[in-house]
Amino acid sequence: MATRRRSGADAARKGAAPDAAIDFHVPAPALARALIGATLLVDGVGGRIVETEAYAPDDPASHTHGGPTERNASMFGPPAHAYVYRSYGLHWCLNLVGGKPGGGEAALIRALEPLHGLDRMRERRGLDDARLLCAGPGRLTQALGIDLSHNGLRADAPPFEMIAAPAGLAVAVGPRIGITKAMDHPWRFGLARSPYLSRPFR
Repeated sequence: MATRRRSGADAARKGAAPDAAIDFHVPAPALARALIGATLLVDGVGGRIVETEAYAPDDPASHTHGGPTERNASMFGPPAHAYVYRSYGLHWCLNLVGGKPGGGEAALIRALEPLHGLDRMRERRGLDDARLLCAGPGRLTQALGIDLSHNGLRADAPPFEMIAAPAGLAVAVGPRIGITKAMDHPWRFGLARSPYLSRPFR
């Protein structure tokens, strides 16, 4: 499904075409790239996505590489839904499912530029520096209040709101980080020169 722009967060819509939409029915690398510059809100708190990574079933670093399990069931679900999991038992990670239903591919949301609800983010994170509020998948989910209760929810319905990226953004591309398999895949995408990345591109 394509996620249409909706009411609220009007400033984020500047530069987008009148019929701008996010097409989730594309392979994970294409989705991860298209999400750069899109706005992600959870109960009105969020900002502009500046860093993503792609994961697919033929990718040994992906949770779906070994087939469906109870844990990764949402990643095999329909596109435009959330797949939330706990990483190393420490923090939650948010992925947005893409491709075909049952395809087992998604884009990990690694970082965003906080633009809406910064006071709430600072309260949840316990720090003031805006650059560190959402710079990393665990920081991001903590700032936005995302946990397992969001797993399997639609990305185009409350509490989520998504707004397509404006055209013409410069996107950096490089290998994914924090993994030990398929490390050479150029499936990490970021908003070029953004100070809100979890780690600079080389």
